[in-house]
Amino acid sequence: MKNSYSIAERNRIVEEHLCCIDAVMRRNHDLIRAARLEYDDVYQDLAIRLILCVEQFNPEKGPLHRDICTQLQDELRNRAESRRLTDFTETPAVFCRSIRLPQWEVDPCGCAIV
Repeated sequence: MKNSYSIAERNRIVEEHLCCIDAVMRRNHDLIRAARLEYDDVYQDLAIRLILCVEQFNPEKGPLHRDICTQLQDELRNRAESRRLTDFTETPAVFCRSIRLPQWEVDPCGCAIV
């Protein structure tokens, strides 16, 4: 059975557990740097995951704190893995170099210019 928190209760619980995001990010600082992830982007992704975790929490599965820490850790690993596999921050430059549009030119770094 899922919880039936009101929005105010959910927000209070999320605010109480924001420190979990910082703890997970501190614990995985090397992973974040190795994957070249932006700190603010990772924090936002983990905050969204925290909200979803609180909304979807099932008390029958165990304590909330443990569930939050596990889901935040999984989200961070998924984020780092998707970054490693797709290297999405470099995709626009690769795209600009591979497609030549008549009204655009491509500078030496691979960015489109007018």
